[in-house]
Amino acid sequence: MTTNIITQEQLRALLTANDAETRSEVWLEPLNQCMHAGSITTARRQAAFLAQILLESGQLKHLEEDLVYKHPAQLCAVWPKRFASEVAAIPFCNNEQALANLVYANRMGNGDAASGDGWKYRGRGLIQLTGRENYVRFSTATGFDALNNPDFLQHPVGAALSAAWFWQAQGLNELADQALGSKADEQFDLITHRINGGVTAKEERRALWRHAKQVLGVDAT
Repeated sequence: MTTNIITQEQLRALLTANDAETRSEVWLEPLNQCMHAGSITTARRQAAFLAQILLESGQLKHLEEDLVYKHPAQLCAVWPKRFASEVAAIPFCNNEQALANLVYANRMGNGDAASGDGWKYRGRGLIQLTGRENYVRFSTATGFDALNNPDFLQHPVGAALSAAWFWQAQGLNELADQALGSKADEQFDLITHRINGGVTAKEERRALWRHAKQVLGVDAT
């Protein structure tokens, strides 16, 4: 199947930051390459994909999970099962490495806190790939050794490719194909749910999607 190629003008039109021109130059080729690799081949699929990654990465700026928490109450709210009290959370404030090793221990293929896997395989990429198991799966599928070189996912090629791999592996192309008619928004919300487990920033994602469809010339049906 021939992949629709997005232009720099289209990508720039999707970006609102002051450095949109420069950012579009940096990201155009990695995004086109990754969409081809992930069978994100039509303008409809691409509009949904681009809307989601723009939200997830803050306009292609943030390629690493932010684990800096200044107040213990924040940690208790985000990880109530890990922190029974604010006193227990205090040592992990402004200590992202220790926090990652604790909250991601013995999950997603990671070892215990002492293994360092939580920090080594923290969220990276345009759709944050998290956990040793996902890094293994990505590496096996693509041939890029992110397991031994996890920082690869913080560079444009790796960040984009990992997002497209996740997108395809989660069946999001098929959901994007079905985002039509009166239930289009609901279908798009299913994509959001598979990406982050909820519908965080739902209206902002939908607005980005509508704009992406307009820029890429996707019909309104």
